[in-house]
Amino acid sequence: MNKKLFLGMAVAAIALTACDDEKKSDDSVALDNDIKAAVEQYVPGVIYKTYNDLASESEELYDLLAAAAEKGVNAISQDEIDAICDQFLEARQSWEESEAFLFGAATDFGIDPHIDTWPLDVEALATALSNSAQVAALEGEDGIAYASAKLGAELLGFHGIEFILFRDGQNRTVEALRGNEDDEAFSGLTVTGEQELIYATAVAGDLRDNCYRLIVSWNPDAPEAYKERCEELEVPVSMTGSDKTYGENLLGAAKAGSTYATWQETLASILVAGCSNICNEVANVKMGNAHSGEDVNYIESPYSKKSFQDFIDNILSIQYSLYGKANVDAPVSNSIINVLKNHNYDGLETLKEKLNASVSALKACRQKGAFVDIYTDKSVQDAMDVINELDEELNKAAEWIVKQ
Repeated sequence: MNKKLFLGMAVAAIALTACDDEKKSDDSVALDNDIKAAVEQYVPGVIYKTYNDLASESEELYDLLAAAAEKGVNAISQDEIDAICDQFLEARQSWEESEAFLFGAATDFGIDPHIDTWPLDVEALATALSNSAQVAALEGEDGIAYASAKLGAELLGFHGIEFILFRDGQNRTVEALRGNEDDEAFSGLTVTGEQELIYATAVAGDLRDNCYRLIVSWNPDAPEAYKERCEELEVPVSMTGSDKTYGENLLGAAKAGSTYATWQETLASILVAGCSNICNEVANVKMGNAHSGEDVNYIESPYSKKSFQDFIDNILSIQYSLYGKANVDAPVSNSIINVLKNHNYDGLETLKEKLNASVSALKACRQKGAFVDIYTDKSVQDAMDVINELDEELNKAAEWIVKQ
């Protein structure tokens, strides 16, 4: 996935223009205190909550797939397949709702591209699954490590599992899994549903492990079982050159040892490196690549046909960040929205208007059909336009904050 890698530099540049050696005024101290309170609400209320849900949901997805693979396709029922599909979508939603805070572990450790690269390389998957030795290596607990190390990002993560579980926007049927794979990329090859479940299980185990790593890297009080798994995998879970988690670093802003020099810089980073980043990606990459014709195959979630839901969840991740709590439709008291309101930011109403309009525009697109089917429609351009307007408003708010 393409990211705005220059965002951190941009935030720093904005902050530098606002630097002042004069003693802080009472208003400035009050603003610092309000931002600090909002960040102390945001980190546990949004980041920890979302990543903890994601870890738990991806764990359940792996467990369900492992049980199905162990039973075999001739013994599982359609109800069991449907339950796995539902669990996939639940974990997928939590991941998409985390994309307004990809700064930190998701980017630094390469977790984002590792678990969420698209399009899936179906031809390579066909080659891999038609190799009996490779399928055997994917089987059982050792298969998770093999998948992680050998398959590559184009065959890992959500979209590899999605291909196994969904087709043409529908759950796979038990009957389909009891036969041979009939996707055109598999023409001339014999790949069974049994082999597909083995692959999906190994990839789901790797997905689970990376989701554990996200919450452990952020929250020092993450569940011990998650920490133990990360230790077993011998993967870094603290910031480079530090023993701090990303959450401790963000909560410790303006103190010695934090990478955030001021509370204004901290809030600007949340708005730009977090929220603006995903705005740009949704409008100009996730939607823009296909809509413009630049890359008509660059379509997220084409097998489940949940692209528009992905995009809505991405914008909701911005909403929850601004509102201070996951899964709410109104700001909590110590929220970024209320910091802007209480300190008389005159662009606040426009920011809120563009946020609501972005969600509404994507829902209007979803009513027309799946993105993979209507990506050239005018409604897609309309949604792209308003999301870009939201992006502008987020950057304006960040510029205002660092000048206070």
